[in-house]
Amino acid sequence: MSIPREILSALVPTGKLRASINLGNPILANLDAKGRPCGVSIDLARNFAQMLGVDVELLVFDSAMKSVAAVTQEQADFGFFAVDPARGEGIAFTAPYLLIEGAYLVRQESALIDNAEVDRAGHRVVVGKGSAYDLYLTRELKEAQIVRAPTSPAVIDTFIEEDAHVAAGVKQQLQADAARRSGLRLLPGRFMVIQQAMGLPKCRGEAAASTLRAFVEEMKASGFIARALQRHGIEGASVAPAQD
Repeated sequence: MSIPREILSALVPTGKLRASINLGNPILANLDAKGRPCGVSIDLARNFAQMLGVDVELLVFDSAMKSVAAVTQEQADFGFFAVDPARGEGIAFTAPYLLIEGAYLVRQESALIDNAEVDRAGHRVVVGKGSAYDLYLTRELKEAQIVRAPTSPAVIDTFIEEDAHVAAGVKQQLQADAARRSGLRLLPGRFMVIQQAMGLPKCRGEAAASTLRAFVEEMKASGFIARALQRHGIEGASVAPAQD
């Protein structure tokens, strides 16, 4: 892909492409045995930099909230986020490249058996502060109280420490937590589907945003994202449909 100089300057104003990486969602990014970032997000970031012909710098954060702030404040040039109207005020999103399910987790002895039963007075629901689940449930829950853990990986610890009723998060992460700890179970199904996209600061302009959108569509169409999911052993996420 040939990138005009003015668009390249908008995408890479410092000469190095700065990617905001959120470790709060293990489907997208994690640390390998040597403590180095790895995962689908990192593969995409490096491929985008290669396409632009520049070096990439990975700025790693432990929560979605910090990762979003890095992009909206232009400390990073782009990142990987769940699409949400609140984030859209400062970030221009691509179409989604992955679809991820959000689920609820409860204690084994809980009387809750259905997602529709969660939003009731007296229930406390733990979410990662600033996560897609936090933003969504803040709008949707009318009766239940939201308890915010510092990060998404800290949700289960907070859930147990606070003796809360429900934990909310990435289905696969909650499944792994339930497998490691006794006495926990997931409620059937899902309460939301997250549209995971790439995004850059809105102030970078429409031409830069269009270039990022085209990159995402190429990554879906070429099978790059599907291969990345397989390479990293990720289950429970699906490649989003192509956008016209």
